[in-house]
Amino acid sequence: MGKVTGFLEYERIEEGYEPPPQRVKTWKEFVIALNADDAKIQGARCMDCGTPFCNSGCPVNNIIPDFNDLVFRGDWRNALEVLHQTNNFPEFTGRVCPAPCEAACTLNVNDDPVGIKSIEHAIIDRGWAEGWVTPQASGIKTGKKVAVVGSGPAGLAAAQQLARAGHDVTVFEKNSRIGGLLRYGIPDFKMEKTHIDRRIAQMQAEGVVFRTGVLVGAMPSEGPGAKITSDAKEGLAPERLLADFDAVLLTGGAEVSRDLPVPGRELDGVHFAMEFLPQQNKVVAGDKIKGQIKATGKHVIVIGGGDTGSDCVGTSNRHGAASVTQFELLPQPPEHEDKPLTWPYWPSKLRTSSSHEEGCEREFAIATKELIGTKGRVTALKTVRVRPEGGKLVEVPGSEQTHKADLVLLAMGFTSPAASVLEAFGVERDARGNARAGTDDGTGYRTNVDKVFAAGDMRRGQSLVVWALREGRQAARAVDEFLMGRSLLPR
Repeated sequence: MGKVTGFLEYERIEEGYEPPPQRVKTWKEFVIALNADDAKIQGARCMDCGTPFCNSGCPVNNIIPDFNDLVFRGDWRNALEVLHQTNNFPEFTGRVCPAPCEAACTLNVNDDPVGIKSIEHAIIDRGWAEGWVTPQASGIKTGKKVAVVGSGPAGLAAAQQLARAGHDVTVFEKNSRIGGLLRYGIPDFKMEKTHIDRRIAQMQAEGVVFRTGVLVGAMPSEGPGAKITSDAKEGLAPERLLADFDAVLLTGGAEVSRDLPVPGRELDGVHFAMEFLPQQNKVVAGDKIKGQIKATGKHVIVIGGGDTGSDCVGTSNRHGAASVTQFELLPQPPEHEDKPLTWPYWPSKLRTSSSHEEGCEREFAIATKELIGTKGRVTALKTVRVRPEGGKLVEVPGSEQTHKADLVLLAMGFTSPAASVLEAFGVERDARGNARAGTDDGTGYRTNVDKVFAAGDMRRGQSLVVWALREGRQAARAVDEFLMGRSLLPR
């Protein structure tokens, strides 16, 4: 694929970033995408692999060597066609996917991998700019009606596939805008929401109906970890959906945040990341938020070292925080992975995000023991160092410290989707609180309740956008097969 000797002749070209002092003044995206010439060079680096591991490393199984080759040859329109065969929304993954395909790239065995994500980004942006992304309305109508509950990446992918199969699809979203955690969990500086809006317009032209502000079931009552984002104006009983639709697909996100059960947790100024991040996204969209959680002038501590924690760092920097520190319970991973040991799998290594580069102290192997406050508001927290011993983390004697903190953001991941939705439908849950549904052909994504399917975070738990897209597409095929006896939709 590409140029036969390209991987020997060309080095990897990274996408550029606007300088931190400039980009922290705005909520706009700041990635400088590859131009056509640089994308062609990246495509030229793709090797003529006997077995392209990138295909299987990608959860949606993008046909990566083919679109790399087409970009190298300047055939951008067909590159877009190939990309859309497996991925409904490459503008989402081209911006926020961690690119497991690149970890699996054969060139990554002993060199820098092909910049697959940057090529994907360039293809879809070119497609929109050229007007190649158009509605693909079905030429047939099956007369079958499908309800999709949740409008995140899994729900959107499933809805689009089902509409293209000829079904009448209605998407129900509890918030006032479509997009789920794409809309409310990912900051605009990583993905502007206009990308969602134009896909919604495309899907509406394809026949998908969107109903916002509709809460299916009751509000969650799981406790402090269940502060779910919702501005629903009406409720809808599951019985009504089951009566009005031929199939129901549950695709809600994993929104129940993992809590921190330590003394002082009840203090003001201690918030879940998913209280903090959605508010700012709503403000960027033009909403007025009374009592918005702001990091301006504050010493911020983010507990949790993953992507959500990184998003809290970037948002705090844009608010004008006095300082930002991020805690991670696990020891610091190595700067470089052991490729012979890990390839083609996702490696454990130190990852520094663009938000970290904007200003952040990072602490590893540290646990929070207590939150300290004055007059009911957090002012500091006590920590202790930990180390691995006997398969678990143990405290290091004499390592206690006190850190100044005016705002503490809990970004330690998510435990499960909101149980209230599953309970309302009577769907069985697995040990982790997710909907119990397998992926086998014939019975894939079906729950124990007749006509009810589950996909995305609702079924597999907290995961990546690209995994949600895969599950949404596969669940659409399962629903189509259930309704029609067979399905021509791709898996």
